[in-house]
Amino acid sequence: MHEEVVRFGVSMETDLLQRFDERIARQHYPTRSEAIRDLIRRGLVEEEWAAGAQDVIGTVTLVYDHHVRNLTQRLNEFQHRHAGEVIMSSHVHLDRHNCLEVVVVRGPAQRVRDLADHLRAVRGVKHATLSATTTGAGLP
Repeated sequence: MHEEVVRFGVSMETDLLQRFDERIARQHYPTRSEAIRDLIRRGLVEEEWAAGAQDVIGTVTLVYDHHVRNLTQRLNEFQHRHAGEVIMSSHVHLDRHNCLEVVVVRGPAQRVRDLADHLRAVRGVKHATLSATTTGAGLP
């Protein structure tokens, strides 16, 4: 079911519009409207995360040296202790020493950030990022 589409005008400086057009071309948007809708949705998702208590979803991507003593076990135990927020994880062997693990997490935004921070701080984790997104429930 599609909602009614409303047209509206936007005024901006020529240089700013040119830079915007260059950006949306690089990102393969078919129209300015699609790019603007995406920017608005991105802002709404950021607002969900800023609220802290709203249910959000994200991924924590970890790169670590699996030779670090008990690291794999500590990561696994952490995920089990937080089974309510950890939806799933996927493990990839990058080379003889390094692994990549993607952990999908869901819950209140502040709790998800805390989980990511705890995973990032585990000894042996070389790099960790939190990719924050939305459950989609509040977006049109």
